[in-house]
Amino acid sequence: MKIWWLTIAALLAGCAEKTGDYFPGYAEAEYVRLATPIAGTLSKLYVSRGDKVAQNAPAFVLEQESERAARAEAASRVKRAQAQLANLQKGRRPDEIAALQAQLSQADASLQLSASNFARRKQLVAEKFIAPANLDEARAAVERDQGRVKELRAQLRVARLGARSDEIDAAQQELKAAEAQLAQADWRLEQKSQRIPVAGDVNDVLYREGEFVQAGSPVVSLLPPQNIKVRFFIPETRLGAIRLGQDVILQCDGCKSSVAAKISYISAAPEYTAPLIYSKENRATLVFMIEARPVPGQAQALHPGQPVEVHLSGVKAQ
Repeated sequence: MKIWWLTIAALLAGCAEKTGDYFPGYAEAEYVRLATPIAGTLSKLYVSRGDKVAQNAPAFVLEQESERAARAEAASRVKRAQAQLANLQKGRRPDEIAALQAQLSQADASLQLSASNFARRKQLVAEKFIAPANLDEARAAVERDQGRVKELRAQLRVARLGARSDEIDAAQQELKAAEAQLAQADWRLEQKSQRIPVAGDVNDVLYREGEFVQAGSPVVSLLPPQNIKVRFFIPETRLGAIRLGQDVILQCDGCKSSVAAKISYISAAPEYTAPLIYSKENRATLVFMIEARPVPGQAQALHPGQPVEVHLSGVKAQ
């Protein structure tokens, strides 16, 4: 707590020494920490601390043997489900249909023979050459052959239609499940190989090749130029003059020129307050945190932790 009070005292003291448009501050970074949601051994690292990397460049790879095997298994299940569905949809094989057609032809021939035999016997019974009992036997043979023909015709229709609709629906759902497993296996395999999401500088490398990386643990810390911002504090009496999007000028030791920036955040509450009830006498000790982001292309002049001067007037200091 004493450190914070000393810091705020120094900031306020600095404000007292300068004009009302000057405030001390410092640069701060928002790092992009690149990790993978799946644990594994770091097998390949493509970047080093301090490198400048382009977007979509390879960053690191974890061992992938298990994920490759899982993907191959899922791909085989998809092919099996596709084959089962195709088999149910196309019906029986041509040779099986040809065999049924041959059996139907034989049944038709038998029906014709039994029908002819029945007609002859019927004529003989009418002429009283044979007994009526012989006619019953011929009639039964005709009915038997007719039933056989009907049975084979029904079997041939079923063979050409394929499986029932319920069986086909079940096979389609099985195929969808297999495809979903394959997509999941592809995703897990892709997560083991990470690429640079945004161009910037490699701030730190937290693991080395051969080390085991826990799921979600950052391996590479990146600092994109647009993720550098400046924090400074203003007294409560100047808060009403600050607005979002307001232009400010940043200056730092060793900078070749001033850096233009815009206010991107205004704290909704005091950062530091005296341990007293607010009153007209002590509210001047309140300060509010303000953040400003350099305009595109000028953030490279700043480094995290670097002290800066913030000028609200927009006039460059001489």
